[in-house]
Amino acid sequence: MQWSNLWFLVTESTKVEAVEHIRSTAQIASALRPAVLRLARRLRQMRAHDLDLGTGQLQALGSLYRRGALPIGELAQLEKVKPPSMTRTVDNLEALGLATRNASDADRRRSMVLITAAGRALVEQDRDRRDAWLAQRIAALSPEERDLIRRAIPILEQVTAE
Repeated sequence: MQWSNLWFLVTESTKVEAVEHIRSTAQIASALRPAVLRLARRLRQMRAHDLDLGTGQLQALGSLYRRGALPIGELAQLEKVKPPSMTRTVDNLEALGLATRNASDADRRRSMVLITAAGRALVEQDRDRRDAWLAQRIAALSPEERDLIRRAIPILEQVTAE
């Protein structure tokens, strides 16, 4: 059987069962959604409990880490929030020393938000902790299951692209 015809569902007892009866797009979506939500929840739980940051603040830092300096409006658009909300988020990140604002070289009236060295270190520590947890879980899978996950990555990226 081809891997594309075989979908896996993780049951509550964490046993992996082949679920070949899932055929329609709606059935795939219905089976995939809770699995993705559980994975996202578990990855959020792997964040350090000593971080006094909300999810929105961590996401904004992650965007700055990946993309570099951004205007507040563009950062707000990336994070799907209103600019005033992002301004408050950036104010909090600045107060914690995790981000800073500088005037744009192109337009001095426009400020750019940059991640600081402390912000970069925090993002890297957070990412490394969650990557280690996920790597441990993936290592426990069979080689065939790991290959299936590896091959699904670009497909999941395509599904989540805007």
